[in-house]
Amino acid sequence: MEARARNAATASRAKSADSDRLLDNYLTPGLAGQPISTIDNSRRFSTNLACAKSATMLELMVQPGATGDIMRFSIARDADLDGTLESNLTLPVPVSGVCANGIISCRPGSWDACQPFKWSIDQTSSIGISPTALTELAGCYCLNNSCGADLAWGNMAGILKDLGGGVVGALTTADPRIGVAQVQIDGPVIRYTGAQTTACTTHPTLDQTRYKAAPALLAGDAETASAASSLFKAVKASPAGLGKAQQVTACTISREITFDASDFDDILGVSGPIAAMSDCGEGCRRYRLQGDGSCSIVPPVYSAILTLHKPERLVSAQIVGMGANDWVQGRVNGVVVGSAGKRPWLGDGIPSGDCSTDGEFSYPSIIDFTPQLRAGPVRIDARVRGGNAGRSGYVDLELRVDTSCSPKERVVDLCAGYAGQSQCRLKDETVDDVDTVRNGIVTGLSPLPQRRSIGTGRCETQITRSFFLRERRYACAIDTAALPPPDLSRGAYIIDRSTETRLADQTRSDGGAVTQTTRAFSLPARPSVAACEPICKTRAATANSGVASETNVAAQQNLPTGWDFHYHSCEARNVCPAGPGEEIVSPCGCLDDFPEAVVMMQTVRLAGADLACTAVAR
Repeated sequence: MEARARNAATASRAKSADSDRLLDNYLTPGLAGQPISTIDNSRRFSTNLACAKSATMLELMVQPGATGDIMRFSIARDADLDGTLESNLTLPVPVSGVCANGIISCRPGSWDACQPFKWSIDQTSSIGISPTALTELAGCYCLNNSCGADLAWGNMAGILKDLGGGVVGALTTADPRIGVAQVQIDGPVIRYTGAQTTACTTHPTLDQTRYKAAPALLAGDAETASAASSLFKAVKASPAGLGKAQQVTACTISREITFDASDFDDILGVSGPIAAMSDCGEGCRRYRLQGDGSCSIVPPVYSAILTLHKPERLVSAQIVGMGANDWVQGRVNGVVVGSAGKRPWLGDGIPSGDCSTDGEFSYPSIIDFTPQLRAGPVRIDARVRGGNAGRSGYVDLELRVDTSCSPKERVVDLCAGYAGQSQCRLKDETVDDVDTVRNGIVTGLSPLPQRRSIGTGRCETQITRSFFLRERRYACAIDTAALPPPDLSRGAYIIDRSTETRLADQTRSDGGAVTQTTRAFSLPARPSVAACEPICKTRAATANSGVASETNVAAQQNLPTGWDFHYHSCEARNVCPAGPGEEIVSPCGCLDDFPEAVVMMQTVRLAGADLACTAVAR
C-alpha cells in the first residue's frame, strides 16, 4: 500500500508539481482541443473548451535604446481570433519602468519627469495606456540606466513576461471569455496563443462579470432560478432536503469618533519677507509686511504668499493697517486696495507729490480679502516709495482661523448583511454591555445614554450618545439532510475498551441483539519518516530596480545590486536544484528560517507604525 501511494504521488507530481507542468499537461491541450492524459497515462480523452482559437492572439515587441529605456514598444492583436493580426499599437512614450498593471515613462536614461500609466481597454476593446497615480500600480521596477547598466537586454525574458502579463490581465478583465493557451518568447518578442472560452457569443458581458460588480445580485438570481427549477423542487421536497440547521455568526455595530486637531500652520501657510509676527488671540495672528523704498528708483514691491490648506477652517483675512514715512501701496493679487501717503496712490505709476518728507502717514480702514483667500492662494504686496535712507512702508495683516477640535463621527454597521436576510434572525444582542436580546427574546433592558471621554490632549472632551457598541449574534437557517442522529455507541465502546494490543468491539444484529467481542490487535509496521523535507537556500544577484513614490530605489542605496533569495526542495540524491545564476547559501537539510522571517515582518510592521501619511506637503 505504501509503494502504491508513493507511486501515485510521484505520478501526480510529475504532471502538476508547478504552473509550467499544469500548463503543458492540462491547460494548453484543453484550450487547443488536443488530447489530455490521466495521471497514470492509462487513458486519453479530447476536450473542446474553446469556441475560437488563434495561433497568435497577441504579440508584443520591444526595442531598448542606448539609455536603457524601451524606446519602441509595439502591440499586435488578433481581436476576433480569425488568425490575422488586424490591430497594431505603438506606445507614444518610452518605457522606463515596468509594473504588473502598467508602465512608468521618464526622461530617457533618468528617473526625472516620470509619469505612470495603466493598461486600459476602451469601449471598442482596443488596448491602450491611460495616465494614473503611482499608487494605482503594483510591482513596479526600473529598467533604464538610472538603475543600472543593460537591465533591459539582460532581463529581456522576465520583462517581456511582466509587460505581457499586464496587457493580458487588462484584456481578460474587460472580456473574461479570453483564455491564454501558450506563451512563446523569441528574442525581444513575446507571443500569446489564445482562445475564446466560456461563452460562444459576440457580446463579452457575462454573469461572472455582472456578479463581480454587484455580488448582491447573486442571491436573488439564485432564488429566482431555483423557484423555476423542477429538479430543485424535487430535491428540496425529498427526505434529504427537509432538514434545517442553524449557523450562528457574530457582528458589531460600532460608533467611531475622531477629532481633526489642527493648529494655525496646519490651516494656513504664510511665506515672504515678514518683518514681524504676533498673536492676537486664539487662532489669530498678525503679520507685518515691511520694506524700504527710495525716491530715485522704481518703487520696490514686498510680497507675501498666503496658502490656505483647510478652507473650511478659515474665519477671516484682513488688511488692518498701512503706514509709511512717505508712500506705501497695498495690493491683493495685483489689485490696489489702499494706500498711505500725502494723497491717494491708486495707479501703477509713481505718486505725485513730495518725496523724502518727515511726515508719517497711515491708512485707517480695514480691507477684507477673505473671499479671495477661500478661492485660492493670495499674494499681498506692499509697494513702497521713500526718500532718505530708512524710509519704509508696511502693510499689517490679521488672519483668523478655527483651531478648535472638530469631531468626525460615523456608525460602522457590519450586521446589515445579516439583518437583510429573511433566513436570519437576531439571536443575541448586547448594547454597551447590557443584554437587550437573549436567545431571540427581548429582555426589556436598554442602556442609559453613555457619556465618555473622547480624544487626548487639548482635544479631549465629553460626548454623550445613546450607544457606542452593539454586539450581535445572528442565527441563519441553512439546508441540511433530514437524517436521524448517528448511533455513536459502538465507537464509544471501541475507544473506551481497546488498547494498543487488544481491540474491543460491540455489534448489533438485525434482531437487536448486542454482541461484544475482544481480539488481539497490532498495527502494521510503520515505515520510517524523515525528520523533514530537505530544502536548500540559494541567492542570485539582482539589480536594485525597485520604484518608490519619490524616486527609484537604486538612487537611495550605496550598492547598485542586491540579492534575491530562493528556497528549493532537494532532489532524491540530496542535491540542491539551484537555478541559473544562483549560489547555494545553505545546503540541503532541515532549514529553519522562521526567526529571520519573524524579524523581517516585525521590521515592516514597526516601520509602518512610524509612518504618517498626509496629503499636504510639509
